[in-house]
Amino acid sequence: MTPETATRASRTRQVMRFYALVDAGDAPAMAALFAPDAVYRRPGYGPRIGPAGLLHFYTKERTIREGGHVIERVVESGADVAVFGEFHGVLHDGSPVDLEFADYFGFGHDGLFTRRDTYFFAPLA
Repeated sequence: MTPETATRASRTRQVMRFYALVDAGDAPAMAALFAPDAVYRRPGYGPRIGPAGLLHFYTKERTIREGGHVIERVVESGADVAVFGEFHGVLHDGSPVDLEFADYFGFGHDGLFTRRDTYFFAPLA
């Protein structure tokens, strides 16, 4: 395995670990995957900065109570990873939620996420 192949495999493992931790409800371990100045952007919310911002979002603001991600495709280019998939779960009010999503992850030299942008495939108008 070449060094570049090993690095790419490591990035994919880090992304898959992220989703496993979110689905398990382990917000502190998930937030620890992000650099101190990382930015998370999600439709309908202002940017969340660093592990503390992500931890606050996942424990206080996220409208989803529980659920699971189904990853359909992972695309890598340099230090960037894009993920396409579906999410199936339940909102805090008990309503089901089923949606398609795409995520972008940026990585720092230390292997931590420096950025995450989430996009949902939903009608807006």
